Amino acid sequence: MLPIRDHNPSGRTPYVVYLLMAANILIFLSYVGMMDNDRLINRFFFDYAIIPARIADGFSFETLVTSMFLHGGWMHLAGNMLFLWIFGDNLEDEMGHIPFLLFYLASGIGAGLIHVLASPSSVIPTVGASGAIAGVMGGYLLLFPRARVDILLILLIYFRIFSIPAFVMLGVWLGMQFLGGVSSDPDQGGVAYWAHAGGFFVGLALCIPLWLKRGGTTYWNRTHGHPPHPEHKYKLSPSRIPRIPRK
Repeated sequence: MLPIRDHNPSGRTPYVVYLLMAANILIFLSYVGMMDNDRLINRFFFDYAIIPARIADGFSFETLVTSMFLHGGWMHLAGNMLFLWIFGDNLEDEMGHIPFLLFYLASGIGAGLIHVLASPSSVIPTVGASGAIAGVMGGYLLLFPRARVDILLILLIYFRIFSIPAFVMLGVWLGMQFLGGVSSDPDQGGVAYWAHAGGFFVGLALCIPLWLKRGGTTYWNRTHGHPPHPEHKYKLSPSRIPRIPRK
């Protein structure tokens, strides 16, 4: 279940989202050539990725920021940039450019600290913008819970686009992070589920002042959870998978 777009147009050009996407892509391109050399890439990640045990011992706090701009592969990068593209422009529109940048960095740092608390003895490097982008998703959920999001559902050879409310898509995503967190050992590596869930709630909490400024529950009652402007309409094309009629 992959989100591909939302129906929530932005009222201004999301320069910070563009800047963050460009920074992530260019930084990844700068070291992707090391991926086939274990010694070089391990040294690189040792210097710039989050290693919880080092931070727990009081070292390398700068990696809470540098790790946000590193990724472990092309799919890792593409997935994060897709989520940032879909959800980031609307928060930047609501917050303004510089406040959104500070919000993004604060969400990423908060997610990194929660990951350290979840596995303080781990020596496995952790990279990715996922924690910061999870914060963006948390803020989006608070401000636009019923904004329409188009998702691509893939079941073996069945492909179909569905339009669902943001709270359903984001709620399912958050539930998957909790399930992953309780069923996996963070000291063994893999997906940093608690960083994702933590970043989500950090972003949601940081957006509460903006939500209150907009009117809090009065804002929800006025917009019914939808964006406070007309939503974009897309034509959803039917699936091209042939249907076999029943006999």
